[in-house]
Amino acid sequence: MPGETAETAPAENATSQPEEPEKPAADGEAAKAAEDAAPEPEAPPEKEVRTVVLSGFGGINKVKVMRRTEPKPAEGEILVRVKACGLNFLDLMVRQGNLENPPKCPAVMGYECAGIVEALGEGVTGFEVGAHVLALSNLGAWCELVSVPAKHCFQIPMRMSFEDAAAFPINFLTAYIMLFEIGNLKKGKSVLVHSAGGGVGLAVAQLCKTVENVTVFGTASPHKHDTIKEHFDHLFLSGSDYTAEIRKISPSGVDIVLDCLCGDDTNKGIALLKPMGKYVLYGSSNIVTGETRSFFSSAKAWWQVDKVNPVKLYDENKTVGGFQLLRLLYDQNQPELIQETMATLLDMFANDRIKPVIDSCWAFEEVGEAMQKMHDHQNIGKLILDPGMDKTHKTPAETPDTSDADEVKGQQNEETPPAEAEAAAKE
Repeated sequence: MPGETAETAPAENATSQPEEPEKPAADGEAAKAAEDAAPEPEAPPEKEVRTVVLSGFGGINKVKVMRRTEPKPAEGEILVRVKACGLNFLDLMVRQGNLENPPKCPAVMGYECAGIVEALGEGVTGFEVGAHVLALSNLGAWCELVSVPAKHCFQIPMRMSFEDAAAFPINFLTAYIMLFEIGNLKKGKSVLVHSAGGGVGLAVAQLCKTVENVTVFGTASPHKHDTIKEHFDHLFLSGSDYTAEIRKISPSGVDIVLDCLCGDDTNKGIALLKPMGKYVLYGSSNIVTGETRSFFSSAKAWWQVDKVNPVKLYDENKTVGGFQLLRLLYDQNQPELIQETMATLLDMFANDRIKPVIDSCWAFEEVGEAMQKMHDHQNIGKLILDPGMDKTHKTPAETPDTSDADEVKGQQNEETPPAEAEAAAKE
C-alpha cells in the first residue's frame, strides 16, 4: 500500500546509514589515552648541602667535605643556616675514636655552630625566621644547614658576630659550670687551669676576673705567654715543675684545679689543693700524642693516675670531681641548667664582661689544617670553621664582621633574651 511504503522508507534509509559516535566521547578517550601514554613527570632533584664528614677513625685523611641531602626540621626543631662552627679538642678525640662510645661512621662532625634561623618545626615557639642564633648539636654541626632541638638553640645579642657565637657555647658553659656550680668560686679564691691558651682556659680566666680578688694560675706553651699574660696573674710552662713554683707564691696551694690533661697532672692537681679545695677533671688530652689513636698513650695516662682514696680525701678535706658538658646535656638530660647558664653568659657578653678569643677562621676544605694546628698546640683561643669561606684562612682581624643584622632583627635579638634558651674543649 502506497501509505505503508511512504511510512517504511525513512526507516530503511536510517538503518542503511552508519551511526556516528558522539564527538565529545571520542575526544575524552583520546585525551585519556594520551595522558596514559605520557611519561611520569620527574621529581625535582633533592637539594644538597656541604658537610664535614668523618669517614672512619684515624688521621686527618679520614675527614672529608661531602654533600648530603638538605635536612628538614622535625617537630620541636629549628633549621639553622650555618655561618660559623666551633672546633674543639674533643673533635680530635672523636676523629681518632678516643671516646668511650664513639659515633658510627660515616658521621657529620661538630658540636657547636651559629647562624640564621631558616625554618621552624612544628610546635616551636620563642624564635622567628631570620633570628641570629647559636646552637649545640650532638654531632652534625659542621654543615651548611643544621636542624637542632629548640631547647639547644639560643638567640644571640645584636652585637655578637657569628664567629663569636660559634666560639662561645662549649668553652664558656664548661668554664662557668666548673667554676661556679662545682667549684663554688668566691671572692679571694685561687684557681689553676691547664692549657691556659686554649678556648676553655681563656674563658676560665675571663670569668675569674668577674669575681673580686681571684688569683688565676695557668700553664701554657712558651710561645703563648706574651699573648695571654694579661688574662692571668701567674703563668708557667707546660710540662714544667709548676707545683713547686705555685708553692713559692701560695704555700698552702690553690682552691680550685681545672685539669684537661689527666695522667700525672691529676696527682699534682689533687696534691696542690688547699683544705676545702676542689679538683675537676674535664678532659684527657694527654692521651692524644699522635695523629691516630695510641693505646700506649691512653694506658700511660690512666696508669699514671694514683688510686684516689676517699678516706684520704675525707681526712684532708678535699673534693675530686669531673665534668663532661655533652654527657650532661644529651645523656643525663639537664637542659634547664644549660639554659640558665647560657642566659647568664649571654647577658655577661652583652655587658662587655666576657668575649671569646678567636685564633683564626678556616674554610670547610681546610679542616685538616685547622685540626693539625690545634693538635700542635699552636692556637691561642678558638679555631672557627666557616662554610662560606674560600680556601684561605683568616685571622680575626681579617674576618668580616657578620653581626650587622637589619635593624628590626637586631632589636629583636637585643630585646628578647633567650627565654627558650636554655667538652672537653681545649686548645
